[in-house]
Amino acid sequence: MSGVLRLGELHGSLSDPLLDAMTFLNEVTGRYPEAISFAPGRPHEEFFDPEDIAGHLDRYLRHLREERGLTENQVRQEVFQYGRTKGLIGPLIARALEADEGITADPEALVVTVGAQEGMLLVLRALCAGPDDVLLVSSPCYVGVTGAARLLDLTVRPVPEAGPDGGLDPEALAAAVHELRAAGKRPRACYVVPDFANPSGASLDETARRRLLDVAESTGVLLIEDNPYGFFGRNGPVRPTLKALDGDRRNVVYLGSFAKTCFPGARVGYVLADQQVAAPVGRLGLLADELAKLKSMTTVNTSALSQAVIGGMLLAGGLRLREANEPARQFYAHNMDVLLTELETAFRPLPGISWNTPEGGFFAVVTVPFRADARALDACAREHGVLWTPMDGFHPGGGGEHQLRLSCSYLTPDRIVEGVRRLARFVTERTVRTVRQT
Repeated sequence: MSGVLRLGELHGSLSDPLLDAMTFLNEVTGRYPEAISFAPGRPHEEFFDPEDIAGHLDRYLRHLREERGLTENQVRQEVFQYGRTKGLIGPLIARALEADEGITADPEALVVTVGAQEGMLLVLRALCAGPDDVLLVSSPCYVGVTGAARLLDLTVRPVPEAGPDGGLDPEALAAAVHELRAAGKRPRACYVVPDFANPSGASLDETARRRLLDVAESTGVLLIEDNPYGFFGRNGPVRPTLKALDGDRRNVVYLGSFAKTCFPGARVGYVLADQQVAAPVGRLGLLADELAKLKSMTTVNTSALSQAVIGGMLLAGGLRLREANEPARQFYAHNMDVLLTELETAFRPLPGISWNTPEGGFFAVVTVPFRADARALDACAREHGVLWTPMDGFHPGGGGEHQLRLSCSYLTPDRIVEGVRRLARFVTERTVRTVRQT
């Protein structure tokens, strides 16, 4: 038939259920608008006011005129033209990283990206050069990075987490690297979210972080640190990022995003890639320069208008995003407390059901005795009016079939209470049915 393309003749990733998983995460709430949704890992919308956008833009324009001394013509070029491929607000991001994380960053080592997702694609494309190159990831893992690897035809090797709350296991990483090298493969990089990871909610303590850096140093495997949730701990001291702990060793490529801390719709993220790259003629450059080459052939640059709004938000917060996000941190911490309390009340009497206790962030994971797949989710939404996310799509090596992810960021506390009650009715029904069948 004229004009009809065969899916089997297109790139294999288009037939991979993994790509459907990302679409599901973005759209599932809209499919059941009346249901209480624990599915999306979105920031709470009451922290955003459309009226503030013009003020943030105006603040950035004043910065250009008054602090940087640009002429009106230069200001016009800054916000209307394509601009530098590396981005416009790198110096502001560098100052915020110093204030918030103790990370000293050369602005030239920063590439401002279309969300952290583009950053993942650029880094993976640059680092993985041939069929023997392997990306290691924690298991379970955010589908955005495994999906990006699938688009690029990269081999992914899962590395287990150290228990339900422990994050990626450094010893398991060391063993996986040894095994891959023994098989003639080149383990190139390991993707890790040290704080309140999506989907598990797990975190690495400082001892594990230092051990992970030692593994990276001894094996030559780069760590790709993604830090979207680090500001949102429930309690306890703030742990240093891997990048901050690594200092000048440059074992860490750092991914940042303003989606959870500033403005998700702006789609602005960044990569701090200060590793040196030696050209054949002996010239030394930065990995960030190589990423910018790739970006110039994909998105060309990141929206100047979006960068200007984010720049204005950074300036309005005194280039201290952690302090600016304290009200949000308190809200999300309270929501997690409410969620865990309600899970204890609703599920403690039921056999075969457990959950983890994240130290912060947006997500918790519940383990159930039945298969928690898309069909179960659909029944739960239709019959009980509550949504969650199946965990099987987050396990690149298989697993998670009896787990579901709950996100508490998008809801008010009263909706969390009602949502857990509805979920408890569904889980009880399925558990009883499973017990009878066995």
